[in-house]
Amino acid sequence: MLQMMMMGGRVYETSTFKQAMDSHYYPLDSMKQSVEKLKNSQDIDIETMEFGQYQPILAATEINQKGSKFWLQNVGRARVQLTAQPNKEPVSQDDPTVPLTKCARLDACVRKCFNSDPPICMSVNVTQKVKGDPDPTEHDILLVWDYGPGSKVPTHLNLTMVCPVES
Repeated sequence: MLQMMMMGGRVYETSTFKQAMDSHYYPLDSMKQSVEKLKNSQDIDIETMEFGQYQPILAATEINQKGSKFWLQNVGRARVQLTAQPNKEPVSQDDPTVPLTKCARLDACVRKCFNSDPPICMSVNVTQKVKGDPDPTEHDILLVWDYGPGSKVPTHLNLTMVCPVES
């Protein structure tokens, strides 16, 4: 997403993009349809998929506003940067596994959403760092689960991709 920011295109930060993406993951009926589409696709294995792989199948129009290569470049850069950042957070309250990197936690959380029965809805947000932030040229990821009262089983994932500061 760094290249996107340097080009001045905030394709992924618009409310139109966010609403279009979220329509594949929320409400539950939409998430169930997305799960079925992924299960029936020959282009992905839903049990081992990673962040960045399922969007071209579910939301090709939304992510390809600047071409599929643009999406792949941006996801690739984010994955490389998040793989270099250690993680200390568990997947969720009901899965105490602590993935080694932020990218591995992101993948585990996404897989949890799509592979749970019933699937767990998620909301996607994209923000951008500002110059005074720590590591302003690096991506970050915020993964926050919602839980029902008194439950350790998540009901919703709030996924926020934090892009590098615009240069």
